[in-house]
Amino acid sequence: MATGSVVAPPPSLAGGGRGLRRRGVLHRRLAASPMKDEPVASTNGSKDEMVTDSLSVARRASHPGLSSSLSNPMSEVTTPFHPAAPSDLRFNRLRPSVEESDCKYKRFFGCYVAREAIIDEEYWIAAWLRAENRYEDQSSDRYVESFKRKFASQEFHALKRRCSKLQGEKYICFVAVKNDDLKRTVLNSVVGTLDVCIRHPLHGETFPAEPGKTSFHCRIYQPDQPKFGYLTNVCVAKYARRQGIASNMLLLAIDAARLNGAEEVYIHVHKDNLPARRLYDQIGFRMVDFDGARQSSDLCLLSFSS
Repeated sequence: MATGSVVAPPPSLAGGGRGLRRRGVLHRRLAASPMKDEPVASTNGSKDEMVTDSLSVARRASHPGLSSSLSNPMSEVTTPFHPAAPSDLRFNRLRPSVEESDCKYKRFFGCYVAREAIIDEEYWIAAWLRAENRYEDQSSDRYVESFKRKFASQEFHALKRRCSKLQGEKYICFVAVKNDDLKRTVLNSVVGTLDVCIRHPLHGETFPAEPGKTSFHCRIYQPDQPKFGYLTNVCVAKYARRQGIASNMLLLAIDAARLNGAEEVYIHVHKDNLPARRLYDQIGFRMVDFDGARQSSDLCLLSFSS
């Protein structure tokens, strides 16, 4: 993963006798190891919960590269698994102020603001949310933490590549961030995330393909066809649920898709995920009817029309 290693301690602590070196090794190991997660669920998954637990509630102790919140227990997020490319990733970075967040899309609600991800640490949190959701049912696996770190590292770089594309499609990662006067790190500020992709349909494509399924359509866009938006990776921290975070991120993403020319906005949801389906129904999403026949898979496609 990009330069996600914890910043080395100052020379006065890094050097010295054997005892100091041993304590330094143990300290770094603690900083790189995530805490055990609470049960989580995704809006696109098959669980009853509406949103996913993004950050583990960690011990009330300070670790290198992390700082605790003044109003909530400290949330600890693992460091990257493998450096893959240069990055300005620093886990002790303070949250940008609203004035410093020069974003085109913002939505204020309660003590939060939903906006575009603008710095590497916010992209990393978004990637880590997805890793926790992906492996939530494998908590008993002895290697699950390594799997999550590797997945988050890969997703982090893939997410940044997608958001930097200039042609064919526009990809935006949104995050929900605490909006208060406290001095917080980025890691203790981000409470939710989702992605939206705005593009023209491909040749031979009528609706977006299900996540994880390879499309057989030609990778040539139809610029004469109206654009659509596609929402994925809706995640909210467990301790921040039931505060309208998911709904406000969705509304912001819909507005962003409209401003970029999308006439329809789509999202896939698991048929058994009733809380998520109720949320989407309240916002205005409706089931897509495929020529009179419903989808046969476990996922159903919903659409929101302007």
